Amino acid sequence: MCATSSERRRQAGFTMIELVVVLVLLGILSTFVAPRLLAAISLQDDAWRDELQGALRFAQKSAVARRRLTCVAISNTTVSITTASDNPATACAVAMTGPDAKSTYATAPSSRAITTVSPAGVIYFQPDGRVTTDLAGSHAADRTISLTGVANLVVLGETGHVE
Repeated sequence: MCATSSERRRQAGFTMIELVVVLVLLGILSTFVAPRLLAAISLQDDAWRDELQGALRFAQKSAVARRRLTCVAISNTTVSITTASDNPATACAVAMTGPDAKSTYATAPSSRAITTVSPAGVIYFQPDGRVTTDLAGSHAADRTISLTGVANLVVLGETGHVE
C-alpha cells in the first residue's frame, strides 16, 4: 500500500528551514543573555567583597567606639564578629548580631569563598583601632584576605584601615 501525501506529512519531522530558524533564534538569544549572566555573576562577586569589607570596617569602628577588643572570625564563607564584655579583655565572648539580626555579618555566595587569611587566625581589633595577632595587642600586623575572583582585602595593622 502506498501512503497518501497527508499521511506522509503527519509522519514527517522538522524541516531544515525550521531547524535553521530555531538555531538562529538561539544564537541571537545567547548573544544577549550570556553577557548579562556574566555581569550578574561579577556583581555577586563584588557584593561579597563589599559585604566582607563592610564587616571589617564595622568591627574596627565598633572597637574604637566601645573601647573594647573586637574579634573577627573568618571562615571560607562567613564572617562573625564578637566583642569583649569589659576592658581590658581576656577574650571576645559577646556575639555581635549582624544587620539581619544573625550572628554572621557576611555570607559568601555558593560559588565564591575566601581562599586565605594571612596571617591565619582571628583578626583582633584593639580599642585604639589597631589590628593585632594576639588578644593582648602587643604585635600589630597587616592582614591580607584573599578572595576567589576579586581583588584581595588588606587590613593595615597600625591603623585598622581596610583597603
